[in-house]
Amino acid sequence: MVRSPLALAALATVAVPGLDAFDVRRPARPGTDFDTAVVIDGHRNRWVVRAPQHAAAGAALEAEVVLLSMLSAECEAGRLPFAVPAPVGFAHLPEGGRAAVHAEIPGGPLRLERLAPGPGLAAALGRAIAAVHELPTSLVENAGLPAYDAGEYRQRRQAEVDEAARTGKVPPALLRRWEERLEDVALWRFRPTVVHGDLTSDRVLVHGDTVTGLLHWGDACVADPADDLAWLLVTAPADAMDSIMEAYQMRRTELTDPHLADRALLAGELALARWLLYGVRTQDDEIIDDAVAMLEDLDAHTREDHDAEAAPQLA
Repeated sequence: MVRSPLALAALATVAVPGLDAFDVRRPARPGTDFDTAVVIDGHRNRWVVRAPQHAAAGAALEAEVVLLSMLSAECEAGRLPFAVPAPVGFAHLPEGGRAAVHAEIPGGPLRLERLAPGPGLAAALGRAIAAVHELPTSLVENAGLPAYDAGEYRQRRQAEVDEAARTGKVPPALLRRWEERLEDVALWRFRPTVVHGDLTSDRVLVHGDTVTGLLHWGDACVADPADDLAWLLVTAPADAMDSIMEAYQMRRTELTDPHLADRALLAGELALARWLLYGVRTQDDEIIDDAVAMLEDLDAHTREDHDAEAAPQLA
């Protein structure tokens, strides 16, 4: 069931007493698990309404709501340098579950090409991610979201690689590369932290050189902080990464993780394995083909890097 913008606006007026809907707009990038709209009231205030499309999304929303209420308190106390989409009202849905409404956070999605070396947006992004990792892990645990120690998380990664291997679609050299890193015990000595769990440029809102908000906290957990850096190491301009990591490290109190970047790169690679597994589970040939093509590209690039490293030794 896909709800129309007008239906979502009606839910917003129920959720927030006194809200007089003047206009309603679809977001630029609608999600797949939630019907979403931006409702503008008579005072030009902007509200975001999210209604789950299925029961699993509804359950995820309920867990996220508990966490967001606690994160909002962290924002008010100044321990998070950005806003979170904490709901201000709810509307029950006929089929069960409820829609949530929050005030729209100012700013627009991060454009990665704007990241540049220096003390601007790149540094602000590093500090924002570090602030998440400095939160008390009890916030996630009290919200009933998953919490893993380092050993458990390594086992989860191993299970993913084993399942991907059984598809027969991962290049053998790439599998060996992953296995070697998973068997390197030193690589997996880290202190678990609160992690957002699904950071992308669409999840990060910015205005100028300021990070104004982080969205979509439904995958938050206590796990490996490297996971929240993986997308940047894969997609951000290389010359901006030093500024991101320097600001990140200066904001963290935990400075004894020499393999953070190594695990982040591995997490970025294993994201392709998870994409493949998603395609296999949903029997979506288009996703499977896309994942296989990306895995083959990764295998080719890692072989080139290996050959380039080996060449000076042979000279």
